[in-house]
Amino acid sequence: MNAFQKIVPVYGSMDILSKVEGPCFTSMTQLNYKLLNLIVMANEISQTNNMPANEVLSQDIITTNDQSTTTDNYPTTIKRLSIIIPAYNEENTIGKILDRINEVKLIRNIEKEVIVVNDCSKDNTEGALQNYINNTPNLTINYFKYIKHDVNQGKGAAIHTGIAQATGDYLLVQDADLEYDPGEYNTLLKPIVLGSADVVYGSRFIGGNPHRILFFWHSIGNRVLTFLSNMFSNLNLSDMETGYKLFRTSIIQRIYLHEKRFGFEPEVTQKVSMIPGIRIYEVGISYYGRTFAEGKKIGWRDGFRAIYCILKFGLFNNQLIQEVPEKKQPAGVEA
Repeated sequence: MNAFQKIVPVYGSMDILSKVEGPCFTSMTQLNYKLLNLIVMANEISQTNNMPANEVLSQDIITTNDQSTTTDNYPTTIKRLSIIIPAYNEENTIGKILDRINEVKLIRNIEKEVIVVNDCSKDNTEGALQNYINNTPNLTINYFKYIKHDVNQGKGAAIHTGIAQATGDYLLVQDADLEYDPGEYNTLLKPIVLGSADVVYGSRFIGGNPHRILFFWHSIGNRVLTFLSNMFSNLNLSDMETGYKLFRTSIIQRIYLHEKRFGFEPEVTQKVSMIPGIRIYEVGISYYGRTFAEGKKIGWRDGFRAIYCILKFGLFNNQLIQEVPEKKQPAGVEA
């Protein structure tokens, strides 16, 4: 029996780390070791000096990043990429997006870890997922996790769950609705493997890639939100709301994230920009947008929430660093 035919469901989100099965977490990169040691040191220093741990860590992170950027951008070795798929009522597309991910061969033989988070779908998303895995030969996905929320919590909450479970050196979020093309993973990875970036955003508004023509006011709203986000983050992004964001796992897992719906995008952007020495790149990607009749879920209320999040996380000194509990590596199979 194919190892992927065993989907390990994890119900709930609070005790998720204790319920996922698999062998122990593999060896990490030297930077990961440094960051883990920094957490312990920061907690000890904060207890001794009554200084918040996140302030200590912010000083140490800039030292770590300065060291990594003074090596003439030597190529980065990546063993595994974690692909987080938040899914809500995507029974018609979950198999198709997995098929596209399965077809992608990552540069430098990077392994693929897929983490599907079912946010309490009301349709047969779970059945469609099981059917795909049981009936798809020659899977190239090296590791697989399936997690189900007991109640619908929102896209951001599903992403939080996936981030906590990621064991790859880097991770990205892949919507299950076919708006973003997995064939462009290698485009996102290029600045990483060259040793130039810690975070890469895929922009729908730069480059010569295909872009479906849809809603005028949505495009205006997106540019306004990106402009406001840039004002408070002091970045020059062209597409803050993009669904394609690639993060170094050891960094994103230590950022405290609060927003449970579409506010994830402005929150993570503001908080990543606060990390001293962080290296953020942007590359052009294609975009195959959906209409509301085709299942698009974001609405005008989410736009106002995004403005609130930009102001909240851009103006106030919010909690940035969190401790990362120990997790287990998923069971997998060689491709």
